[in-house]
Amino acid sequence: MSPADFHAILAELTEDNPLAVRAVLRILTVEFTGQIPTLAVTLEERPRLLVNLAFVAEHCHTDNEVKAVLMHEYLHVLLRHTESSVPLTPARHLALDAIINAIIHRQLGPEYSALMSRYYGREQGIRCLLRPLKVAEYKRYSIYPGKGPPVSAPPWVAAWHALYEGRLVVDDIEEIAQTALPELSGGIPERLLGNHDFDTQPSSPPLPQRLQDALDRGLKTMNGDGIWRCPRERGVAANPYEALFNAAHDPAESWKRQATAVLRRHLTPDRHSSNRQPVDHRFRIPVLSPGDRRAFLASRWLPYLPEAVWQGSVHKPEGTAQVYLDVSGSMNAEMGLLIALLAKLSRWIRRPFWAFSDEVAP
Repeated sequence: MSPADFHAILAELTEDNPLAVRAVLRILTVEFTGQIPTLAVTLEERPRLLVNLAFVAEHCHTDNEVKAVLMHEYLHVLLRHTESSVPLTPARHLALDAIINAIIHRQLGPEYSALMSRYYGREQGIRCLLRPLKVAEYKRYSIYPGKGPPVSAPPWVAAWHALYEGRLVVDDIEEIAQTALPELSGGIPERLLGNHDFDTQPSSPPLPQRLQDALDRGLKTMNGDGIWRCPRERGVAANPYEALFNAAHDPAESWKRQATAVLRRHLTPDRHSSNRQPVDHRFRIPVLSPGDRRAFLASRWLPYLPEAVWQGSVHKPEGTAQVYLDVSGSMNAEMGLLIALLAKLSRWIRRPFWAFSDEVAP
């Protein structure tokens, strides 16, 4: 892993912008150093991303795993930004890192969380929460699809399974860590990814305004669901779209139908549209119709066959609607749903398709 390789992966991650990471990555200056064990973000007026390139080369086997460790440090700073100024307890350190790794696993997939699976592969007890379960562990603890571990399993096993299913939050893990592993009170668990030394200081300096602004932009795109019990108390104000639509398909389908109906109501004539819509059409021809009784009766005394009314349809050009899509960071939570819906409705969307963030552009 060379510095050029790392910069290329960082640029790709910034462009992909998972979990609104771009706002923070753009303001960081990368500095390679052996003075830190993994990665760290300095809390300075001009924040730096400190990278131990030897660690990255040894533990990250793919580009996605490099992105995973970058995402871990970003989420560590982001979630720490929402905490109080009081130094974190060892249990809280473990809880935050477990939540971060679970977020990466659920949102980005096992090709990213493979780093955590290897790095924490030999951890025992509650420290296992720092990585996803292995196939052998599902069998060992008798965990089956749709069913959690048996009552006989250690309490932290149920927490482990629930965490990576998205059913456990930081507060729950902290409580379990405090009760199940009292020795954590002696210090931070070893081998944690990212910068944890700063959080142990008795008094933490405030974040520089530039970094605060970038983190706040990231928070606006997060709903906090699956992270905290009370997301709004952490400054997270977005609606929980993921929880709303993933919990059941009915609300999502209802929303799609309503959105389609709204779009159809706003269709306007478009001579460039290739869409054709069948429209009811009445016409008269000198052929008796089962739907025109008057013509039938008239044929009884008229010396010629009268014209009868027939009901049919003709295809006429269908209108389109001009759509403006907000692609700013505040829309990240629901962007996937919107793009999927707009793709299905593309026949009714007028070209060019307009998107806007700070400015409107095709």
